[in-house]
Amino acid sequence: MRLSCCVASGRRQGSFDCHPGICTAGNVLGNMHVSQIVGAVQAGTAIILYDGVCNLCSGAVRFIVKRDPGGYFRFAQLQSERSHRLLEQHGLAADERTTIVLIEGAAAFSQSEAVLRIARRLRPPWLALVCLRVFPRWVRDAVYALVSRHRYRWFGRKAVCELPPENLCSRFL
Repeated sequence: MRLSCCVASGRRQGSFDCHPGICTAGNVLGNMHVSQIVGAVQAGTAIILYDGVCNLCSGAVRFIVKRDPGGYFRFAQLQSERSHRLLEQHGLAADERTTIVLIEGAAAFSQSEAVLRIARRLRPPWLALVCLRVFPRWVRDAVYALVSRHRYRWFGRKAVCELPPENLCSRFL
């Protein structure tokens, strides 16, 4: 995985992924220490940690950005050092690095719980996904695990980093 390729080549690609240290224009959170980032989360934003090389995960980030005009969510790739420190700070195991994680306030959520908590902050009709809570968490997480296990095979995997548009750079850590 080559993470600095887009900086070295000077090319910008059209997706919204951003690796820490690459996207600097207006990136307030990107220059913060982990404790400052958590403080920003507690001040009315949430952080979504996602698999930065997964096409499904990156597509989900683009989907969320379009449906979160208020900018409640911030994003960081699970592969970044900052994400690793955030996971450790919230007492999450190393295996959480293969799933979506939502850090909201002082709490962290993963798998289907993270997805449903994200959905409740999106504009309608996507807010309706919260109705999936009628299913027990073990059922929701089993479906999540099935998709997660096959996501690279079904949706593909990126080999290079991509940068967000300048106007969204501040939302990526």
